[in-house]
Amino acid sequence: MTTLFEHATAVTMDRKTPVIQDAYVAVEGTKIASVGTEPPEGTFDRVVDGAGKVLLPGFVNAHTHLPMTLMRGYGGGCDLHTWLNQYIFPAEARLDSRAVAAGAGLGLAEMIASGVTCVADMYMHTGTIAEQILEAGISANLSCGGVYFGAPEDFSPETCGDCRNQAALTEEWHGAGAGQILVDASVHGEYTSNPPLWRWMAEYAAEHRLGMHVHVSETQSEHQASLERWGKTPIQALDGCGVWDCGRSLAAHCVYTTEEDWALMAEKGISCVHNPWSNLKLGSGVAPIPAMMRAGVNVALGTDGMSSHNSADLFSDIKLAAVLHNGVERDPMAVSAWAALEMATVNGARALGRDTGVIAPGKTADLILVDLSAPNLIPCHDPVEDLVFSAHGSNVEMNMARGQVIYEKGSFLTLDLERVRWEVEHYALPLIFG
Repeated sequence: MTTLFEHATAVTMDRKTPVIQDAYVAVEGTKIASVGTEPPEGTFDRVVDGAGKVLLPGFVNAHTHLPMTLMRGYGGGCDLHTWLNQYIFPAEARLDSRAVAAGAGLGLAEMIASGVTCVADMYMHTGTIAEQILEAGISANLSCGGVYFGAPEDFSPETCGDCRNQAALTEEWHGAGAGQILVDASVHGEYTSNPPLWRWMAEYAAEHRLGMHVHVSETQSEHQASLERWGKTPIQALDGCGVWDCGRSLAAHCVYTTEEDWALMAEKGISCVHNPWSNLKLGSGVAPIPAMMRAGVNVALGTDGMSSHNSADLFSDIKLAAVLHNGVERDPMAVSAWAALEMATVNGARALGRDTGVIAPGKTADLILVDLSAPNLIPCHDPVEDLVFSAHGSNVEMNMARGQVIYEKGSFLTLDLERVRWEVEHYALPLIFG
């Protein structure tokens, strides 16, 4: 399949040529073939008129929990640990694969409609989520969120359920769909596991050349408890067991990380995944993002689960990532509009080890069209300013993932939304909530 986007305003996310007016972008198969201001030679299976529209890389949601759409708005008004223990964990204990499929399908529909083309998802029944990802057409780094509450001396990978889950997930799904799905190793968090699991997961990641995905220093109590247990921050405690030695890691939240943590993150290729909306809603705090960026840490962006965000629209987090830190720092350029957009595109791609996030020849054709004729985007003096501070998910007109149009003008081309809705309403919600 070949596609030509013509006459679009291309926000390329390439700092050398950040915005190309009246651009022509050609796609062949899953890759971008050419980018320029002159029409390329040859014929195309489809020509898309981009006049009055912005073409930009699809968004990378670098930390989420797709099936938690089923708990959207449940247990609001609590801090993280009260919310988890009194509401979320009991609800999740009732989940089965069919319910997870329904929740994942619903989350995917919301993300696709608002411009997401790649996710990093951490959740249980991970193989079921992989099936939904393949059907939907986006790319995903999947992990199971390894936990171990047993005594350290009793740990055995043969009896630890999440060690078995990790091995099965990797063997069945890593590289599936010609790389559409990648598997990452994972430790849910310092506070939900202990060193024998950390060491096993680190060794497994190294042996299978996987990335790593961990919740880190999300709350003050979590961070302080690690200091009391180990005399080290979560980042540093995990580092002592080799967790970050794989070369590409996702550290979600990082609200209470320190200067020493940031130096370690920059050295070992640990990306911070900023979740501003979720962290504020749960009262967890504000991550020191401008300082981390100055320290050389790659900062990506995530929504977290829809149960702690209530929305999968990454535009809201892009906007918040800019205005929040500009206000905290009392500096309108603490996180510029461009920097916020980088978090959701090129930085997210780097964090996930994906060759996307930039409109350039040879890159994966993950592209979205945003309609500038919507009332909230008129006038457009600066497309980057409009995208960050004015746009929202409903302005996305088209979503192309890996060269395939999967959403256009309100229609899902790879998902059966009515079936997903039926499964959510008639099976998943009654199963969880009665």
